[in-house]
Amino acid sequence: MFVRPGELRTAEWSEIDLDAAEWRIPGSKMKMGQDHIVPLATQAVALLRKLHAMTGHGTFVFPSVRTSTRCMSENTVIAALRCMGYGKDVMTGHGFRAMARTIMDEVLGERVDLIEHQLAHAVKDPNGRAYNRTAHLPARRLMMQHWADYLDVIKKDGNETADALPKAST
Repeated sequence: MFVRPGELRTAEWSEIDLDAAEWRIPGSKMKMGQDHIVPLATQAVALLRKLHAMTGHGTFVFPSVRTSTRCMSENTVIAALRCMGYGKDVMTGHGFRAMARTIMDEVLGERVDLIEHQLAHAVKDPNGRAYNRTAHLPARRLMMQHWADYLDVIKKDGNETADALPKAST
């Protein structure tokens, strides 16, 4: 999804449309203050449907372990990474975002402007708009599916051999 850890932790069910496969994050939650649309790959929708059975009765997709009136804490994310064996010098919640950015560009050959839109970075488009969050939504949807398919290949094969990778959506 490429969202910032804080955006993910504060995700609310009311922002997610599983049938449309979109997460619409309000600008009040975004670093740059602009609404952001996150296209969801089929794998993400399937996981969210399973998660909805567990947390869908409340506000937050990822509620606090102590109370459903607050979202999961940053410390919970860090603790989960440590439990999975990632040391603090190896990976952080934000590190997945940077890793995805690099792999999408250098390994999968996705268009940099699409990646930057997906990351909710300021992107200058040919018409001069600095922030165009809905720009290239169909292409970004394909890109996110490509990313999810790539992760499935790695999960299945345990490596990232170039010949096993799906091709870029461009």
